[in-house]
Amino acid sequence: MIKRYLSSIKINQTLAVGFLFSVILTSCKTEKTETRLINRGKLADSIMVVSARKEASRIGAEILKNGGNAFDALIAVDMALNVAYPFAGSIGGGGFMVYRKANGETGSIDYREKAPIAATHDMYLDNEGNPIDSLSRQGSLAVGVPGGMAGMFAIHKKLGSMPMAEILKPVIELAENGYTITENQLVRFKNYAPVFDQVNGKEILYSVGFRESDSTKIKAGTLFKNQVLAETLKRIAANGEDEFYKGETAQKLVDFIQKHGGIITLEDLKSYDAVWREPIVSTYKGLKLIGMPPPSSGGISLAQIFKMLEPYNLKEYGHNSLKSIQLITEAERRAYADRSFYLGDPDFNDIPIDSLTSEIYAHRRMQNFSFDRATLSSEIKQEEVAGYESMETTHFSLVDQFGNAVALTTTLNGAYGSKLYVDELGFFLNNEMDDFSAKPGVPNMFGLIGAEANKIEPQKRMLSSMTPTIVEKDGKLWMTVGTPGGSTIITSVLQTILNVNDFGMGMQEAVDAPRFHHQWLPDVVTFEPNAFGENLLDSLAAKGYKILQENSVILGKVDGVLVLPDGSLEGGADRRGDDTAIGF
Repeated sequence: MIKRYLSSIKINQTLAVGFLFSVILTSCKTEKTETRLINRGKLADSIMVVSARKEASRIGAEILKNGGNAFDALIAVDMALNVAYPFAGSIGGGGFMVYRKANGETGSIDYREKAPIAATHDMYLDNEGNPIDSLSRQGSLAVGVPGGMAGMFAIHKKLGSMPMAEILKPVIELAENGYTITENQLVRFKNYAPVFDQVNGKEILYSVGFRESDSTKIKAGTLFKNQVLAETLKRIAANGEDEFYKGETAQKLVDFIQKHGGIITLEDLKSYDAVWREPIVSTYKGLKLIGMPPPSSGGISLAQIFKMLEPYNLKEYGHNSLKSIQLITEAERRAYADRSFYLGDPDFNDIPIDSLTSEIYAHRRMQNFSFDRATLSSEIKQEEVAGYESMETTHFSLVDQFGNAVALTTTLNGAYGSKLYVDELGFFLNNEMDDFSAKPGVPNMFGLIGAEANKIEPQKRMLSSMTPTIVEKDGKLWMTVGTPGGSTIITSVLQTILNVNDFGMGMQEAVDAPRFHHQWLPDVVTFEPNAFGENLLDSLAAKGYKILQENSVILGKVDGVLVLPDGSLEGGADRRGDDTAIGF
């Protein structure tokens, strides 16, 4: 029998609560000649939107059909998910976006949350120097300065084509007219309703009707409205970015946070800025991967893992075979060890990006790998080099009729973030402060270990696992992909790309395929349930791998779009959630 390893750290605790949407729009098509032997997902000729909610997908597709570009559509989908998918709303959080323009130009924007000016390195430690986990995970002190709206307006200013008010109009209508509560949402609201009341000190919009004690209970299929959020969005549409960071909305937000004992001030909001950064560009077996740089760890870690895998023939080993799982696990183990030591906010740290992503370094990293036995994580430390997020995450990908491509991921970090709901504004606030290293060497809510590079400092951006990724093949757009999933984001994106490129799957097959995860510490390989045979797991255990497989394990919710050989599009909407693909 398999030796099961049950860790007190629940890696998957909040792994299925984020959202991703993917959109592709192309202008001209070649004659369709491909013989589709693969079980494909949603197919379309010109527009494809894949998101966690059909309402958001519909709004994004309509923006594109009405002449908007990918950047207009991403704002619309992102804001619509704030309405229909509050589990991962970006208004009270932050995120990253990677883009590729038709002329091949690439870039990325970082609108990750920041630590407040009054933050200190020991703000979550008790008198004996031990972390008080609740302080960084729930309530006002867990909240980082939100960057979501700054990101949307920065993208709009540089790349958008439609007026912001026009983009937000259908989103405001959605908040006013309502969206349908799904079975999955109903379960989550019921589970968290008591927590909402406890953290906020009173009942909120998302607890009334979801508690066992309520005489009138909200059911799946109920139309749910958020008029307060609609009013907030109207002010933002009328007054622009300043409304959120300097205006009436800013004042209400600061008053709310400070009333609950938080330390964010108007100065924190006024001084917030989104930053355009050079993306991480790497290669793997003929593919060109365009990923997010730090403070996201996604681009570097993904590049490292691919470099470590490249010398091996995964196709020959077979999908989710003993040798494939061993190889991928060991590459993940080594990349996550480096993540914990080297990566953090590049504005505060010198990060050896070129060295970490080099072929020479990857070869050195894998020198002690053997198919005969597992490498213990205790044997893996950071290497010497030259120089120097939960699922409550939302990702979407877009390509428009002009050939511009987008991959964007935003988050609140934990489920409904800090659980603090700003009732005068209509949205939840993040708990991103938990993504800092409250104490170097002590794991956060996802079990990730951090070092000095990610310690708390005023106005510093916390390290993230978000991995929005654009993939080119033969110099052309091939895939847009991403996922929620906290610490499992990187490994879920990795395996999805491998599923298509190395194992010949279509987009839908690739996102539906069972996944596994390793993150260095805790030293355990997590498997999704009822998808990996007992003999396979027994064989891994015999080689020294510690196996975790529980019925509740869900590793990410990958959504993506694949450009097929004939130029048409395949949308893959992950079966693990309410994700829906809409194409035209």
